[in-house]
Order: sequence, then structure tokens, then C-alpha cells
Amino acid sequence: LTINKAVTVEETVVACDSYTWNGDTYTESGEYTYTATTTNGCDSTAILHLTINKSEHVEETISACDSYTWHGETYVASGTYTYTTTTAAGCDRIETLHLTINKSERVEETVTACDSYTWNGETYTESGDYTYTTTTAAGCDRIEVLHLTINKSAATEETVITCGAYDWNGETYTISGDYTYNTTTANGCDSIVTLHLTINKSYYNEETAKACVTYTWNGTTYTTSGDYTFNGKTASGCDSIIVLH
Repeated sequence: LTINKAVTVEETVVACDSYTWNGDTYTESGEYTYTATTTNGCDSTAILHLTINKSEHVEETISACDSYTWHGETYVASGTYTYTTTTAAGCDRIETLHLTINKSERVEETVTACDSYTWNGETYTESGDYTYTTTTAAGCDRIEVLHLTINKSAATEETVITCGAYDWNGETYTISGDYTYNTTTANGCDSIVTLHLTINKSYYNEETAKACVTYTWNGTTYTTSGDYTFNGKTASGCDSIIVLH
């Protein structure tokens, strides 16, 4: 008598996601048996103690302004990026980043104005560079930069006292008063000149006299009839003309 022994073999396997054993693919942990026949015609039983650990796949969607740093890398363009590590069980952990990069905006403008300039609700009276920060529709910074030059308007005054009439900027004035003349400075701003004008009147008078032999008038003695003129000055310095008949 020859007794041949049946064979039983056990193995323990830990795998990621799936394991193929004796032509079958397993995706779940468990105990699996495979029976065959030895060369001497006895049973050969294989027992598999299988542990399946799952790989991990994580996805995230991010919107960022200008750049985004992820796992030590800085990205400046939109796209899909992956990062692979290992789980505690030794399987793959795949992270997928769906990234949208929105750009910040910077706008610059140069303005020259007279005296003041109102920009984004603020009134500026001095030259300089000014910034105003808002947010784009995508939530990123929008930076506006104003390069501002403020030119000043000019206001001057002059006082004139004259006799009879005064010619000023193409106009002839015969009455005392305050007058203005508006022009433009070299930088395009208003130039306002104010004239404080005093017009003093000249004095003219005629007088008739009859005398015997001689007549003395304003320090001069006349012995002949005729018309004589005396030119003097008023208290305000204007001509004073008196005619003697």
C-alpha cells in the first residue's frame, strides 16, 4: 500500500486595488481557495488570505489670483495638475488639482488738470501719483494708478489811478470801477486779472472879464483884449484848463 498525501498550501497577500491569483482577479479582501491535483492524483488546495487596500484619488478645484502654490510648486497658468504620494498602506494616493488662474489688473492713466481733479470720489489739489484699488469680477485686485499734474490758475490784481480815460486790454474805460480780464496761462489754466481803476476828471472852465487898461489873471497882467488860457493841475494831478475871454 502506498498512501499519497493531499497538499494544502496557505499564503497571505496584501495588494493595492486588485490581485490576480491562479487566473482570477480579486478586488476585495477575503479568503480564496484554489483546488488542483498533484502529480500523484491527490488534492492540492491553495488558500489565499487576501487583503486589498484601495488606492486613493482626490480631486480639488481652485480659483486663485495670479499664482497658486500647491505641494511646493507655484503655478501661474490655469490647468489640471497631479501629485502622487503613498497611503499608509503603501498604495497610490493621487491628488488632482483643477486650477483656474485669474489675473489681477493694473491700469495707469496720466492727467493734467487745473487747480483740482476729482477721481474715484476724491478731489486732489496737488500733483502726484495716486492709487485706487478695487476688485475684478473674478475677485482679484484691480489697481488703478493716476499720474496727476495740477497746474494752478493765475489771479493777479493791479491798481491804476489815471485822468479822463484808461486803455486796458483793448478796452477804453472812463468810469472808475473794478474790471476783470480773463485769459489762459501757458499751461492752459485760467488767468484772471483784476483792475482796480480810479478815473479822475480833468477840469475845464471858462470865465469872462472886462477891465480898464489892464487885467491881472493868475499872475500875468494883460493889456490887450483876447482869449487867454491857463494850464494847471487839479489836486488829483489831472489837467486843469481855464480860458479867459
